[in-house]
Amino acid sequence: MLRCKLLAIALVIASVCSVSAQKFLPPVETFSGKKIAYLTMDDGSEMEVFVDKISRKKGLVEEIKAKGTDGKKVKIKPEQIKSMYLPQSGWDKFGKNMEFINDPRQWEDPGAINQDRIKEGYAYFEKSEVMIKKKKETLMMQVLNPTFSKKVKVYHDPYAQETTSWGVGGFTVAGGDAKSYYVGYNGAAAIKLEKKNYDEEFVRMFSKCDAIKQKYPKVKWLDFDSHVFDYTVECE
Repeated sequence: MLRCKLLAIALVIASVCSVSAQKFLPPVETFSGKKIAYLTMDDGSEMEVFVDKISRKKGLVEEIKAKGTDGKKVKIKPEQIKSMYLPQSGWDKFGKNMEFINDPRQWEDPGAINQDRIKEGYAYFEKSEVMIKKKKETLMMQVLNPTFSKKVKVYHDPYAQETTSWGVGGFTVAGGDAKSYYVGYNGAAAIKLEKKNYDEEFVRMFSKCDAIKQKYPKVKWLDFDSHVFDYTVECE
């Protein structure tokens, strides 16, 4: 009963705070082993598996232990995968994605990503070139803006610090915004974008779009998601 009351309070507070909530999907940490995960392999083949365990190294996927739909156990390395949809665990999906799913603005850019799976609570990962300091690496990254990522892809930075957050009954309802992301701009290798450098990066990324400059005369890191969304739908 107490948990239900706390959950109700959290949902009320979340609805009040939704105006300022980011449109990026939150990074996913836990996955369901009861729903099918969909993997597209590097050779173009498709796999449907039930995830048993995901091993990570330095925050990145290192190995997936799973069972095929035939019950056979398999081990899959990220270098074998081109992209994948992993089902979030029930609490993770309910607690984090509610505002996103109910925001119709999010669904204006279907692109190549399966939007039905995103709505069902799947996290989308893809293999991407990423600049780690001065070295280009190919990594499996979670896309945080899967419904408006045609021009700018925003990836989870597993090492990103977060702004102060607070919650009720285990649900984060305010704050908790990442201080950095990896960003792939117009097909280029993704680079690290940090809150402390955003003023100058904003000019590099969006200065050629008059609609963005007029709408956001003052640059704010908390508006980065809106900048990306508006750039996608309003700028050539």
